[in-house]
Amino acid sequence: MAVEIFDLLKIAHEEGKRTRIFNTERLHAWVHVYPKTGDKDDMHCHNADQTFCVLEGECTMHFPDGGKAVLRPGMVATIQGGSFYQLENTGKIPMVLMGNRSGPQDAIKHINYETRKDIKHYFQNGPLPVTEETKEFFHEKKPD
Repeated sequence: MAVEIFDLLKIAHEEGKRTRIFNTERLHAWVHVYPKTGDKDDMHCHNADQTFCVLEGECTMHFPDGGKAVLRPGMVATIQGGSFYQLENTGKIPMVLMGNRSGPQDAIKHINYETRKDIKHYFQNGPLPVTEETKEFFHEKKPD
């Protein structure tokens, strides 16, 4: 269908996790939920431009230089591909974001800041599991 309408908060509340809502060769979009205060991802970047819009809660974006930006509902962050950041729920309620990124989802890399490696395959089935393999991976020294 050329046009679809989504109730993003309904999707977020029912699914409670990252849910893809659109994926084409030119763009993909999703709703992302960080349910608890303190939930965060790793410091990372992607190989495509993207935006995040906060729908509910509070999102703090952390940057490698120690800087940060606090986003509240209605605020948008634009992120140029290759820019490192980390998202954290710093509010008192679940943080709900809508994100979109140029290109199809399958073409996107998730480059970890510490290792400078693409770790997308670790996220295929949801949050990163703690296994011997992932522990070893994150303790490797990053390339010079």
